[in-house]
Amino acid sequence: MAKKKVIDDLPPRTSLMHHPFARLQGLVERQALLPARPAYKSSPGKKEPAPVPQQEAQLFLEAMTGVDPLVKDHYFAANFNMKPAARPPYSAENEALSQLVRLVNQGEGFIVSDTPEYMEGTGYNVHQEFARRLHCGDFSIQAHIDLHGLNAEQAKEAFTSFLKASVNAGKRAVLIIHGRGLSSPGEAVLKNKVHEWLSHGYWRKWVIAFASAQLHDGGAGATYVLLRRRPVSKRSGQVA
Repeated sequence: MAKKKVIDDLPPRTSLMHHPFARLQGLVERQALLPARPAYKSSPGKKEPAPVPQQEAQLFLEAMTGVDPLVKDHYFAANFNMKPAARPPYSAENEALSQLVRLVNQGEGFIVSDTPEYMEGTGYNVHQEFARRLHCGDFSIQAHIDLHGLNAEQAKEAFTSFLKASVNAGKRAVLIIHGRGLSSPGEAVLKNKVHEWLSHGYWRKWVIAFASAQLHDGGAGATYVLLRRRPVSKRSGQVA
């Protein structure tokens, strides 16, 4: 009768035998010995505790050492409850006063052609529209002369030389500065003389039109002149 084999008679384990759970026991025992890990990763540095209110006050006082506080009389506290000043009601008198102030300070609204000082004229058989266009700046100014400080005789000589040189050079639009004559005891001598020389005599046959200048060119104290290439005959109005 055969005897039962005891456990000690089992053959030893060899590499030829398959034992899938042989290492499981060792992993379970090893895991039990490891310390529990925290749920989050702590920073390597040591976190400083938050300062208490007393420490914050002390730090502020140390930072402000040597700083002088503002005196209440030297600063303005913003008042967000202030309302803007009410705009005065519109009136024609206030608007007229505002326009007068802008006129005196900035020259705004001043129209030379609407003043008694404005002057204009045209040559033989020329439409008045040319004088208006000349005053409005439709023609580019190519030369100018200033007659300030000259008496009537000197001014006429300078005026004649200037226009002759302008005609010979083929210049069409020129500017003659004569002043408004406000410092003259009576009438504006030079201004009236320029008007006379352009309206009568030799130079009228060379003139297409003339008109007081705009403000930036002297206003009523200067005159634009538009010249012909060739003179016209007084009788026929044709180019000579």
